[in-house]
Amino acid sequence: MYSILKKISDVLSGKASIFVILVAIITFFVPELFVWVKGNTQTVILGIIMLTMGLTLRPEDFRLLAKRPFDIFLGTLAQFTIMPLVAFTLSWLFGLVPAFEQYATAMAIGIILVGCCPGGVSSNIMSFLCGGDVAYSVGMTCASTLLAPVLTPLLVLWLAGARVDVDAMGMFQQILIVTIIPIAVGFCLNLWLGHKDVFQKIQSTMPGLSVACLACIVGGVVTTVHDPLVENGLVLFLLTFGMVFCHNTIGYVLGYSVGTLFKFSKAKKRTISIEVGMQNAGLGTNLAMTFFVATNPMAVVPCAISCAWHSISGTILANIFKSRDGV
Repeated sequence: MYSILKKISDVLSGKASIFVILVAIITFFVPELFVWVKGNTQTVILGIIMLTMGLTLRPEDFRLLAKRPFDIFLGTLAQFTIMPLVAFTLSWLFGLVPAFEQYATAMAIGIILVGCCPGGVSSNIMSFLCGGDVAYSVGMTCASTLLAPVLTPLLVLWLAGARVDVDAMGMFQQILIVTIIPIAVGFCLNLWLGHKDVFQKIQSTMPGLSVACLACIVGGVVTTVHDPLVENGLVLFLLTFGMVFCHNTIGYVLGYSVGTLFKFSKAKKRTISIEVGMQNAGLGTNLAMTFFVATNPMAVVPCAISCAWHSISGTILANIFKSRDGV
């Protein structure tokens, strides 16, 4: 049984972006598949994803925060300034497009939510694949995730508060529930049981579970926005994807530029590029569904597209970096 689960996990984690896209496409044509992914169910699913992240953490990862404070501070500062401000700017620019105007507020909320979220949970894998500084990647992900309960609500309130009411305190509590608590539980389990063979086998199947949960979240979002997308057609989707693409790509470029400016090593420049560009869009999706879907249902669309696209673009960027090494 373990060998089967391990093979399934390896396939899902190795083809994560393809799997998520397939689920999204199938759900678009059969929206009833994931109608159950909403409310508390969606929160539990995202909590499982963060739990799988916590299961990979060790005390050494947190000691890194103390050993490399400047590097981690600089990377986290770049993450929580570049991505929110780029998101705000793009939401304004795309809002000028006539075909986008009707949903400008909802789309702005969605892309700003993504921009204000911490680093993506798969960024550590991408850093490993491209020959980056994995320890630095883990440190940045830890730091941004720990700061997210405070910074994400405050940034969203600042950047989107003029457009729509923002429940900053509610978002703070929600992020604690779906990120910090599951990660803490996973870390404690790894600390207490990490030396046991059975637990190590369970750990090895977690990447596949994480991908399956992410696919469920994306499927739930597609179900929610299915009717508005059908009504507004391909143009709205392409415009939203264009906004997500620009946001993600500019994040990669500016992240790498920060590393160049501060004379980081090649490995660290690659890592900060990936960490800044890849966001925890699953968290953004959960926040959009929890706090904005009632008044602005289309706000979840940029989050859902980001869920899939960040995994794809991260893989592409990692391959580009690796090819420059002649590997």
